[in-house]
Amino acid sequence: MSGRVRLAIDYGGTATQAVVAWPDGRWTPVTVDGSVVLSSAVLVAADASLWTGEQAWRAAVGEPDRFVPAPRRSAEQDIEVDGRRVPAADLVAATLRRVAGQAQALTGGPVEDVRLVVPAGWGPRRRTWMRHAAHRAGLGQARLVEAPVAVADHLLAGGAQLPVGAYLLVVDVGGGAEVTVLRRGPAGFEVLATLADPAAGGDAIDHALAAALPGEDGGWGWVASVRTAKENLAWHTAITVPQPGGTAVVATAVLLEEAARPVLERVGQLTVDTIVAAELTPADLAGVCLVGGTTRLPLAAAVVARRTGLTPHVVDDPVFAAARGAADATATADDGGGAGEEPVLPPARRAWSVAAPGFLSLAMIVQMLLTVYRGGIYPNSWAEPSWGQLSMASVFAVIACLSAGTLLGSLAATHAAPAGHAAPTGRAPAVSLGILSAVSLGTAIAALYAVVAAQYLQMQIGPFLRWALLPVTPVACLALVAAVVAARQWRTPPGGWSALLTFPTASVIAAGTGMALVQYSATALRWPDMILFIDITGRVGGLLVGVGTITALIRPWMLRLVMGAPLAVITAAIASPNTIGILAGIYATAVTAWWLYRLWTRLVRTPAPHAPQP
Repeated sequence: MSGRVRLAIDYGGTATQAVVAWPDGRWTPVTVDGSVVLSSAVLVAADASLWTGEQAWRAAVGEPDRFVPAPRRSAEQDIEVDGRRVPAADLVAATLRRVAGQAQALTGGPVEDVRLVVPAGWGPRRRTWMRHAAHRAGLGQARLVEAPVAVADHLLAGGAQLPVGAYLLVVDVGGGAEVTVLRRGPAGFEVLATLADPAAGGDAIDHALAAALPGEDGGWGWVASVRTAKENLAWHTAITVPQPGGTAVVATAVLLEEAARPVLERVGQLTVDTIVAAELTPADLAGVCLVGGTTRLPLAAAVVARRTGLTPHVVDDPVFAAARGAADATATADDGGGAGEEPVLPPARRAWSVAAPGFLSLAMIVQMLLTVYRGGIYPNSWAEPSWGQLSMASVFAVIACLSAGTLLGSLAATHAAPAGHAAPTGRAPAVSLGILSAVSLGTAIAALYAVVAAQYLQMQIGPFLRWALLPVTPVACLALVAAVVAARQWRTPPGGWSALLTFPTASVIAAGTGMALVQYSATALRWPDMILFIDITGRVGGLLVGVGTITALIRPWMLRLVMGAPLAVITAAIASPNTIGILAGIYATAVTAWWLYRLWTRLVRTPAPHAPQP
């Protein structure tokens, strides 16, 4: 804690909380209208003045057209209020200004160190918009802290054991829902994936409960009564709900649970989707914590536990967790650059899945050019290239590029800062862009191989293009189907998009090594004392191509042994200078079949994700 007072404000979609943190480590909630929770709603009066909090709710009963219940949801836009357009930033600033005034009264002077909590999914544009609102409220250069990062810092300050490298899932359910996977790094927490649904929170539960009660819609007054009833039902089994123009009705905890269950099930599904988007499994998580006012409902923890198979921890005083964490944040605070997030690099095992086919692709094309069989006398000389090696080099190039698809998408999304959002790895639009980039890059490399080989051997380019592009065309088309699915967000494959795009590295190494040995056997000088060794080398190479093919097609090891042995014997038997193209065609067919199977089982027929029962 620094030696000066800090003000941390968690301006939410429907409610605002703020705390003052003192240099000695104490913290005090900021009270407005006699409550530590201030409504974020604003009413634009006839004289253009802005009313906030309880005053806005009371006036909304008589002037509903001037009432704005959630100004933050209209970020960066003007709001039409009773025929007048009002900047949303002005409405936010009105609430922030009031909180700042109460904080100043509490501390006895202006607070210079101000922190604002923002959603992790906000990009540079919305963050800049929030800074402008804070500046209009007189808060100066407020520092922004992402909500889940603030919660994680709050847990660490409370003694939670989260070692470096651990993954934490933060489920924030207030007026809406935002679920985030964090990884603790040496310098602080980083966001791996975050998904939000404004219709999966307290507001949706309020409307569902209001519809379930045997009363008539009484406007904003009725909404306020239902919301108060919902909050009290967290501690009581039944409560009386007054109606603005009629008799009171009784709301029960059972009725609230029935109304909340569909909404909280959406939160549960959002939780599963976020874990998948981070390319993790529930077993990889060090913990699951729940924050936000709606998590006080016992059903919220039960749904998350059932969907993840983990016991979630409802943070003590979940309403203030983000604000208290922001007050303690240091290195995690955003000091104002507005830059997008850096892309999250893939694990080392996935980096190897990119490097192995990439290196073998280059090795294939180099060996083809250096071992080409030449004959004749100039100007009637001729060359007989290894068409199979050209095909294998092209297939490996496309495999390498597709394995790096999510990383390419993350880099592209990060450097598209003017668009407003720097999407983390795994987010569907970034994945779609990455797959398209990978297909284009892989196909371009294959075509480049054909052009270079044709120029080097001084031959017509047509045959080279056919042998380079035809084997990879089916795979490219199937990858484009996956890109469309990602762009439309129809499905998220189990294990994440990186797992879907990653081809078996063992298959690539076996087939690449085998093809190199077959080419060596076909072009090596056949000295009398080397003939047997060269022939055996060719047979071993053919066998390895068969092993690589069956490794791509079949996953269980027992089936690989049973079905792979006959295929390996066949490919070993036919391995010769005249069948290198056939071996390459067999392997290219296996790669296409692998892609068909992956798309069918992970995107077409895959069931909705279900977590194990607790």
